[in-house]
Amino acid sequence: MKYAGIVLRNNKNCLSSVDCAPVFDALLAGGVFLDELVYLPYDCPSRVSAALLRLSTECDGVFLVCARVLAPSAKEAVSVAAEAAFEEEYLLDTEDCLFAVLPEGERGAELVREEVVPRINRRRRRTFARVVLRTVSAPQEKLRTLLKAAEEAGGGKLSVHASEAYGCARIEVLYDQETPKMAADEAVRILAEGLKEYVYAMEDVSLAERLVAALKLHKLHISTAESFTGGGVGREIVRVSGASAVFYEGVNAYDNKAKHERLGVSEFTLMDKGAVSDETAYEMAAGLLRGGHCDVAIATTGIAGPDADGTNKPVGLCYIAVGTREKVRVFRFQLTGSRETVTQTAINLALFLAYKEIA
Repeated sequence: MKYAGIVLRNNKNCLSSVDCAPVFDALLAGGVFLDELVYLPYDCPSRVSAALLRLSTECDGVFLVCARVLAPSAKEAVSVAAEAAFEEEYLLDTEDCLFAVLPEGERGAELVREEVVPRINRRRRRTFARVVLRTVSAPQEKLRTLLKAAEEAGGGKLSVHASEAYGCARIEVLYDQETPKMAADEAVRILAEGLKEYVYAMEDVSLAERLVAALKLHKLHISTAESFTGGGVGREIVRVSGASAVFYEGVNAYDNKAKHERLGVSEFTLMDKGAVSDETAYEMAAGLLRGGHCDVAIATTGIAGPDADGTNKPVGLCYIAVGTREKVRVFRFQLTGSRETVTQTAINLALFLAYKEIA
C-alpha cells in the first residue's frame, strides 16, 4: 500500500515552520510509511488541488498537515479532490483512499495514534506489535550500526525506527502478525545487548518516570541542587504523577554566594577551582545529603553558553554529581550545540545517572 503526506506552509516567511515531525513520527510508529512527502504554500490553492488529485489516484492514504487555522480550507480542498464531504472531523474515508487533515504538533500525532492508524489497520487487515527501547547518550555510530544489524536480522519482515532528542533516543521495533517471532526476538536482542549500558527502559516511558518509579521501589527520597540547568532536573521529576512521594527539594543555586550559603560549598573551592568544577559539583551534592532529608542527590554546574561567563573554560563544559549517603560521584561532560541543547542534554544525563545509581 502507498501513502503520501502534504505539508502546508507559508513560503513568504522563511522563518515560519510547520511542526509536522510529531505527526509523521506517529505514522511511522504505527507502521505507516510515507512514499512521498510534498511541501506546498498554503496560499496557492491550485497547486494544493493538483497535488491532492494526483496523490488520491496513486495512494491508499493522503495525510495533510497544517496549522489549525488552515484546517477548514484544507478540508474543503480535500472534499473537492475526493468528490465527497467530510462526515468525521479529521478523516474522509472513501473506497479508494483515506484522507486525513491533521493539525501540526502533538495534537496531530495524538489523532494519528487514536484515529488514523486504527482506521488504516482495518483497511489493510493487519495488526502490528512493537517493542520500544529507551536509551541515553548512546554513541551515534554505535546506534547506526546496531539499527542496521537489527533490520538485517529481521530479513525485511520488520522495521526499526529511531528518534533522538537531547541525548535521549527512542528505538522502536515494529512488526506485523506475519513476521516470524524468532526474527523479531533476534532484532530486539541485538539492540538490547549492544546498547545495554545506555538502556534505561524496555518500554515507552520517560527518564523521569523511570527514576521516580525506581525511587518509590527502593523507598528513597531525592533532592536536586542546580546551577546552569536552572531547576530543569527538578522540573522533570515533579512532572511525573506521584513525584511528591519521593521528591524532597530543589535548590537553584546560580550565584556563588547561594552555593556557599545554601549548600555549604567552601569559599576556597569557589575561588580556587571555580563554580564550574568537579569539586564544586561534589560539594553541592554533599551539601544536600548532609541535611539528612534525602537519600539521593543530584547537582549540576556548567557553562551553557553562548559565552564562557568570563572564564577560560569552554562552553558546554559541565559537571554532574550524583550521590547517596554512602558515596558521591562526579561526571564530566563536554557538550556541544546551542544553549538549549547543552542545558536539556545535561538535564537528561543527570536523570539517567541518578537512575543508574539506584536501579
